[in-house]
Amino acid sequence: MAFSYGDDAEDQSLFLQVQQGLQLLHRSKALVKAEFARYPGYGIIRVEAEMLERDVDMPWLLVSVKEALAEAIAGFIVADKEPGILRHLIIKEFHYDKTADVEAIEGYCQQSLQLECGGDDGLLTLNSSPSKQRRKGMLKELLSHMLGEHPVLNLDGFLAFRIQEYKEELREIVEYAIDEFMMDRQYQEFISLLQYFVYIQEAKIPAVHLIHKGGHEFVILNDKMEPIDASDLDTTLRMEVLEKDINFEDMIVSTLISVSPANIYIHTRDADLTIIKTIRQIFEDRTSVCAYCRTCDLYLGEGKKHDQLSP
Repeated sequence: MAFSYGDDAEDQSLFLQVQQGLQLLHRSKALVKAEFARYPGYGIIRVEAEMLERDVDMPWLLVSVKEALAEAIAGFIVADKEPGILRHLIIKEFHYDKTADVEAIEGYCQQSLQLECGGDDGLLTLNSSPSKQRRKGMLKELLSHMLGEHPVLNLDGFLAFRIQEYKEELREIVEYAIDEFMMDRQYQEFISLLQYFVYIQEAKIPAVHLIHKGGHEFVILNDKMEPIDASDLDTTLRMEVLEKDINFEDMIVSTLISVSPANIYIHTRDADLTIIKTIRQIFEDRTSVCAYCRTCDLYLGEGKKHDQLSP
């Protein structure tokens, strides 16, 4: 039994996985071995099963060898070839040719695959992903069928013409990744617009204190520690700039833009909150995050003492 493969950079990985897959089949009465040979433009892995004693169940041994090969090749495709297939889909079918765009979409593809694992250590448990195991099982079934009918498998041909269902699943992953990529691009363009608007706007008041009391609850105070009522502000310009449904995050950002403070002091116990990161991104060096101060103590309760302000 032999199968050919044409990528010099990956053939050793395939050969190693085949060898590992066949190790479990070694018995005292039978010998199963794999040999690799490189030729100009392609490589061949030859697998042979040899009886050492007459009472070996040869039909069972051949079926076991084919199943082990199908398992090894399917694992190789998912682990080694899948990234290249995703890239091919991004470039050839969705027509993204800029390197930065392709790499960004590939990153979203990997994020999607990692999220399938359902754990914080997605990279460590990726091989146990139900979706990944399903794709591997799909390939193993196809390979088992082909190896059962033919003693020779051309892996390049298999990848080009026999894995349409598998590619369709990857295509759905790419479509999701492109949606995420486009939303992120639009978000970054929106942030850049707000950054420019803040840059050209002169400061109207010395400072604002943004107090995050937890969850979605915020209080905005002026430099005299008096509440700022967003309903009293002119929202026409803010609405034109935001150009989307107003939620609490939009209202906070638009209020800060309207009052245009020279400095924004953010009092929070959760500096990694998305809205906090967004405000710091928009207002840049105007912002400082307060880790502990009397205002924090008053509104947020006692907390572990740190340096008062971190830029």
